[in-house]
Amino acid sequence: MKDIKWTFVLFAIAAVITMCGIGISIGANSIPGAIISVLALLAVMGFGFKTKSKMRKQGLL
Repeated sequence: MKDIKWTFVLFAIAAVITMCGIGISIGANSIPGAIISVLALLAVMGFGFKTKSKMRKQGLL
């Protein structure tokens, strides 16, 4: 197994936290909180994929 890419571990943890935020917001009947959590999830996932493609182009993956 190769070395761990800690940036991707942090992206994954951030995505899980935002997914939990979606569930908590829905449970608390907070529509604005759910919308903010969904937008945060999209931002985290988008930035993670962008970082992965940039690292792949640089030959680091």
